[in-house]
Amino acid sequence: MKEQFLFDKLSKMSLQTKIGQMLLIDYRNEDGFKMTVDLEKVLTTYSPGGFILFRSNLSDYKNTQKLLHSIKEIGDISPFIAADHEGGIVQKLSDVGLTIIPSMEEVAKTMSEEDVFNLGKKMGEELKSIGVDMDMAPVLDVLSNPNNVGIQSRSFGSDPEVVKRLSMAIANGLKEEKVISVGKHFPGHGGVITNSHEDLPVIDKNLEELKALELIPFIEAIKQNVPGIMVGHLAVPKVTGDKTPASLSKVLVNDILRDDLGYNGLSLPDALKRMGALTKYFDEREIYLRCINAGNDMLLMPQNINIAYDTIYRAVNEGTITEERINEAVYRILSTKFDYGFFDKEYNEYVLNNQNQQYVNTQYKHR
Repeated sequence: MKEQFLFDKLSKMSLQTKIGQMLLIDYRNEDGFKMTVDLEKVLTTYSPGGFILFRSNLSDYKNTQKLLHSIKEIGDISPFIAADHEGGIVQKLSDVGLTIIPSMEEVAKTMSEEDVFNLGKKMGEELKSIGVDMDMAPVLDVLSNPNNVGIQSRSFGSDPEVVKRLSMAIANGLKEEKVISVGKHFPGHGGVITNSHEDLPVIDKNLEELKALELIPFIEAIKQNVPGIMVGHLAVPKVTGDKTPASLSKVLVNDILRDDLGYNGLSLPDALKRMGALTKYFDEREIYLRCINAGNDMLLMPQNINIAYDTIYRAVNEGTITEERINEAVYRILSTKFDYGFFDKEYNEYVLNNQNQQYVNTQYKHR
């Protein structure tokens, strides 16, 4: 019945509504901590599938909770409310009173797997209470290069087996509280030196070598049905044949993540805003086009919401993105929202209506 419900819902959506669902936006104005006329206009115009929080959206606990509730109430389909809440140096919501989480490096040194699960559960409970239902965590990167500047203490360490076990403990703790986890950064940022905010990191490994180290936590995440995977802005030329970033590469997202490794959850790129790994080499519209055609389902933090929306809309009308690709992406978004309770009330009504209709049809046949 779930599939029938989702297909029925998808079939009634306009192309514009579908594209809106594929946008996971940020809003960082000086008054972004409250519902303004401008923010309401953005939300009603695009009906984005997700909204990610930054410090400019935070005030105190009560008012932040009120803002998130207001965002959820606008539009027919509630957006994911996402946050970067890893622990350590990445936990913006500690500013509004959520528990300060130690770095994953420290967690790996001091906590048992059960303790880490309980930590993930505590994180999920607090996130859910304020209105966040998607956490851009855990970090699945294996810190194989001690000179790495982007990951460091954010990783559970250099042992892929430890990273695998503890990252899944965090993910399963979040899941227990109905918070969507997004593991990152596929195919693994822990072995590079270059920071993707500044330029394009390059991994000098082939697929077999990646599977022997970097991909071990991702393979486990796929086995355990982690609902989201974030794809990094880093090149793997020995796999793709060129220096296309993983986030824009059909080989890495569609052929390897989906077909080879069997992942069918949400795939989204790392942030698309102010990332030198992309902007040094690609035009803005090309980034959005390649991102979707690679097999990603959402655009995380597009530089310009209107340009992102317009690029996808035009591409569908011109045939450079197929409507089948759009439907595939939106179905995954809707399916994730279904699994995490977004449609509970609507689905119960749908089931009841279908049962009533079946009863009427049965009675009609017996006349």
